[in-house]
Amino acid sequence: MIVLAGPSHPGRLLKDLYLDPLDMSAAALAARIEVSGASLVHLVKGETAMTADMAVRLGRFFGNSAEYWMNLQRDYDLSKARRRVNVHRIVPLKGE
Repeated sequence: MIVLAGPSHPGRLLKDLYLDPLDMSAAALAARIEVSGASLVHLVKGETAMTADMAVRLGRFFGNSAEYWMNLQRDYDLSKARRRVNVHRIVPLKGE
């Protein structure tokens, strides 16, 4: 049986898909996008969430969109919530 883990944290994707192939450190990227090195390191480690501010900066730097980065965070958050939140006793509203 294959178990899907769900979406990865956007910081993990930033590291694996962008920083590693460029052989760029989080500190180097932080300097280029004018944020603190600590904030970017915490994001890459999955300790903090993607913010709109960071998404705008990353979108500009990497030539994609802020929406791309924010959607990664949204997908990650929803995946975590779906695993954590028990909705079995909630009865859907059906034409009451």
